Amino acid sequence: MVRGKTQMKRIENPTSRQVTFSKRRNGLMKKAFELSILCDAEVALIVFSTRGRLYEFASSSILETIERYRGHNRINNAPTTSDSVENTQHLMEEAENMMKRIDLLETSKRKLLGEDLGTCSINELQKIEQQLEKSITKIRAKKTQVYKEQIDQLKEKEKALAAENFMLSQKYDSYSSQRAKKDGIENIAEAEPFADQSSPSSDVETELFIGLPESRTRRISPNLRTN
Repeated sequence: MVRGKTQMKRIENPTSRQVTFSKRRNGLMKKAFELSILCDAEVALIVFSTRGRLYEFASSSILETIERYRGHNRINNAPTTSDSVENTQHLMEEAENMMKRIDLLETSKRKLLGEDLGTCSINELQKIEQQLEKSITKIRAKKTQVYKEQIDQLKEKEKALAAENFMLSQKYDSYSSQRAKKDGIENIAEAEPFADQSSPSSDVETELFIGLPESRTRRISPNLRTN
């Protein structure tokens, strides 16, 4: 089965990236070793993983190979006198251009702040005004967006608080009903002794009274005579 061509870009999956790193690192170490043996070459290989772990290979001494590399670069990359003069002039020109750009930016900033407008023409003033209006429009749009986001957050917070309040209200109602039932049972238990004391076996007055309840001035005995 023919393998597909590997795309030269960063592997997003961390596990796949680590597996590929291990395989390619071992292959690279093997190729460096084969090159040093087969071709009698001085090879030094340094690899740092994403976690900072060091992997290295050297056919002789890696420090000696690095010093040899540095000495080779110093010899081949030593600039001549003419090159140094040209580089200095180029740097001076770049510095001068940067200073001019800085001056232009400072002038433009002062004009946007309403300063140094005496030398501006009508066209320049209109351009500054249009630029400020565009800036104000963007600022207002951003402010409106921030307000909307804050309002949405407050609405979500209000919903959460309402749900929490409803849940607490249900818990309170349940607790109140249970408490009321418990208090009713206790009141009935306390009232039972008093109910026994007022039983029908207690003495009852059987005398008969005639007349209004307020006066009761005439008492008639059980042996009432009829006139």
